Amino acid sequence: MGSLSWTADQIPALTGRTAVVTGANAGLGYHVALELARYGACVVLACRDPRRGEAALARIRRELARPCVELRPLDLGDLNSVRGFAARVTSEHPVLDLLVNNAGIMAIPRALTADGFERQFGVNHLGHFALTGLLLPALRSAPDPRVVTVSSQAHVMGTIDFDDLMAERRYGPWRAYGQSKLANLLFTFELQRRADRAGMPLTSVATHPGYAATNLQNAAARTRRRAWVRHASAAVTRLVAQPAAQGALTTLYAATMPDVRGGEFFGPDSFGGSRGHPTRVKAAAKAHDPETAARLWDRSEELTAVAFRELDSSP
Repeated sequence: MGSLSWTADQIPALTGRTAVVTGANAGLGYHVALELARYGACVVLACRDPRRGEAALARIRRELARPCVELRPLDLGDLNSVRGFAARVTSEHPVLDLLVNNAGIMAIPRALTADGFERQFGVNHLGHFALTGLLLPALRSAPDPRVVTVSSQAHVMGTIDFDDLMAERRYGPWRAYGQSKLANLLFTFELQRRADRAGMPLTSVATHPGYAATNLQNAAARTRRRAWVRHASAAVTRLVAQPAAQGALTTLYAATMPDVRGGEFFGPDSFGGSRGHPTRVKAAAKAHDPETAARLWDRSEELTAVAFRELDSSP
């Protein structure tokens, strides 16, 4: 795949395609949205913070000549917001070619979503699970729909604790983050299996950005209790992390290149996967466990009240 040299200037023409990018106001999501628009896609910026969303929209419009971009509010921590966003987008864009499940939060103190879910699991997994299901009719209307879900190398430390999904008995910021990122991968691979069984030509793939300098890293650093740990973490990020634009390349490759196949996982190719250019990488074996994935899928449908009916029937 030319992973040692692939850059955004190799993105193919995307004219006529419509994409939704969550968390598009900053960091990886901003650069993904910018490059998709640069190559001709109509991009819906799905952002929780209206002010930051407007700023991102203005930046893209300054950067590109007459881009096809629009801003729509989306709070993945509120299922009412997810339903409202999906209803508006499917009304305005009945054919959706690409969904990039990018937004996320990392290693925060325990908090709850509007629906009472542990916040990292609720935003990173359940919000995107519900969004994908609600946008599935528009995706199914596209000739070659694609769903790209951003996970993390931290999935290797994750465990799906079905007896304590919301970490009511035991909470650790990184433990909860690892669970949510493992859930992203289980969802990605299970979505592909179900699409294949239903005969739907959907490509579901996952990515991780390596160690990228984003607001996510900064927010996680601020949760460190001791000042010297916070300062050290910030220093490491400045020295080691690759720019957000570079970190976005794995997602851009997964979202746009014609050789991408369902069920693949992309990450950077250098420094132990922490930086570099896109390449195919291996997820931990537990991310491919179909029994855990099916159980998580059923539980996610129960929690969100979102059913993927388009995947229940044969073509």
